[in-house]
Amino acid sequence: MKFWKRFIPCAVLIIILTSCDGGVKDNLDPQEDPADSSSVVQDTLAAPYATPAADNRPKVIGWPEGKTPVAPAGFTVMAYAKGLKNPRWIYEAPNGDIFVSQAATFGQSANNILILRDADKDGTPELKDVFLAGLNKPFGMLILKGSFYVANTDGLYQYPYTDGITRMTAAGKKILELPAGGYNNHWTRNLIADSAGSKIYVSVGSGSNLADNGMENEVRRANILQINPDGSGEKIHASGLRNPVGMDWAPGTTQLWAAVNERDGLGDDLVPDYVTSVKEGGFYGWPYAYFGQHEDPTMKGQRSDLVAKAIVPEAGLGAHTASLGLAFYNGNTFPANYHGGAFIGQHGSWNRSTLAGFRVAFLPFKGGKPTGEIENFLTGFIRENSNKEVYGKPVCVRVLKDGSMLVADDEGNTIWKVIYGR
Repeated sequence: MKFWKRFIPCAVLIIILTSCDGGVKDNLDPQEDPADSSSVVQDTLAAPYATPAADNRPKVIGWPEGKTPVAPAGFTVMAYAKGLKNPRWIYEAPNGDIFVSQAATFGQSANNILILRDADKDGTPELKDVFLAGLNKPFGMLILKGSFYVANTDGLYQYPYTDGITRMTAAGKKILELPAGGYNNHWTRNLIADSAGSKIYVSVGSGSNLADNGMENEVRRANILQINPDGSGEKIHASGLRNPVGMDWAPGTTQLWAAVNERDGLGDDLVPDYVTSVKEGGFYGWPYAYFGQHEDPTMKGQRSDLVAKAIVPEAGLGAHTASLGLAFYNGNTFPANYHGGAFIGQHGSWNRSTLAGFRVAFLPFKGGKPTGEIENFLTGFIRENSNKEVYGKPVCVRVLKDGSMLVADDEGNTIWKVIYGR
């Protein structure tokens, strides 16, 4: 298995794990045994355009009966809900109800939110129904102080919520206008609140790959916004984040982290997606620079002041892996080595000659910081011995209150449940 090493955010050279011929070792072959890989350390990222930009979109063939993703020994993977329609994001209510937003990037979109309820905890929800319909590419959800929030691609909506209801019948109100649409999957808008419930953070991806339509069309984009629960008081919490999607708080801290998709078009091994701590007022490079002060050749000389202040993220996740989901493990039923670490849903590449991503990865943390190498956790999404076919694509990773995990497989139209033991 080919992995990215941890990147160190300081003035020293950025270190990445590369193959012996100088090519980047990220996640080219998820079937390969990690113990069989060999590597040397290089002190630079790959050069821009070292390889041509690729268009290698795999065909999704769906899951054969009885086949599931593969977890490490000791874990069990089961289908929690099947026959869905592009399940993108998962949210667990305080009472244990599971909400799933369904929306598609292309073609007909369900544009709804499902409710799943497994009252007897046998691993199969007895209730599976539409909770809220008629939405516009919904994604992030949040329950806060008697309100149910939904982040549509064009705005944040607030609905009155009572614990245990199975269908939203009340009308919602739009409390925040958001810039709609976006390049590929950049229509997604995610939500997370702070522990006090006093602030909501809203992720908004860029509208293009590299400010292709001018920066005037990127206003309030490639940012994480901060607002009050009523939608007022908007400010930019952090910027230069090309497509921040997954957000979570590191256990035992008040530090927000995000999984970020980086740019396409610079070759197979540029630019690595990453996980980063999100510093208030921080600038993370897009579109002028990447992974710190690496100036993008397309934007050369345009904003040297911003290039100089670009923050180096803590951990690279491999180029074009489409790292969308992020969830810290704050449960206690998985083995101790997973406690406090981050799970990352990698939706998978389209701009790489060899497939990368298509897995749930794990990044160990200690003391609130990444340690060691990124690891496989849930694999088997790529058809065996294929570079063109996949069974599905993992997106959201959600650690539940009981310590188990749900994974939204949007193009496999399934939500998978992962437990330790049987």
